[in-house]
Formats: sequence, C-alpha cells, structure tokens
Amino acid sequence: MIFITAVFDVLPEHADDWPEISREFTEACNAEPGCKWFFWSRSVTDPHQYVLVEAFDDGDAGAAHVQSDHFRAAQEKLPRYLASTPRIVSQDVDADDWSELGEMAVDRA
Repeated sequence: MIFITAVFDVLPEHADDWPEISREFTEACNAEPGCKWFFWSRSVTDPHQYVLVEAFDDGDAGAAHVQSDHFRAAQEKLPRYLASTPRIVSQDVDADDWSELGEMAVDRA
C-alpha cells in the first residue's frame, strides 16, 4: 500500500472554508478505484493547517490518481488558497489497512 500524509497551510482567510473548497476533489479521490482512503484533519495547534491522509492499493493506483482529471483540476484550483507549498511524506508500506494501536487498547467489557 502507498501511504501518504501531506500538510497544507491554508491562507487564514480561507481556512474555515477549506473543507468546502476541497470537497469536490476529496469526493472524486475517494471514488477512485484503488483509493483506500482520502481524508482531511484540521490541526488542533494551528487553525490554518490541514493534514491530508491518503492511501492507495499500489503504485498503479497512485499513478492513476496523479494522472486523473480531478487531480489536474485541483492543481489549478487549490494553490490559490494556500500560504505555501504543501509538504508530503509518501511511503510504500507493508500493510493493506489500519492496524490497532495495541498500546492504547480499549476494553469496554
């Protein structure tokens, strides 16, 4: 699986609107074959910062993602709302889904 995390610093005047600004792109990505997940979280320490967490089945799915029409449209649209170029970590990982964090296991029995 390809696991990707990217940090987006959104211009302050657009930070509250980022979920709507990125909605069409997000929905299209989640509908891609081979996309395991594609979601945003807002930082609790910087209200202008969003973290994108995404995963794809393999390199072919990742390549299809960056070659898609909606990705190209996002390349045109989204930068105008950003304060800086997003930062990314992208890695192939030996997994196919989330694992439980055993150190914080929840037992409600």
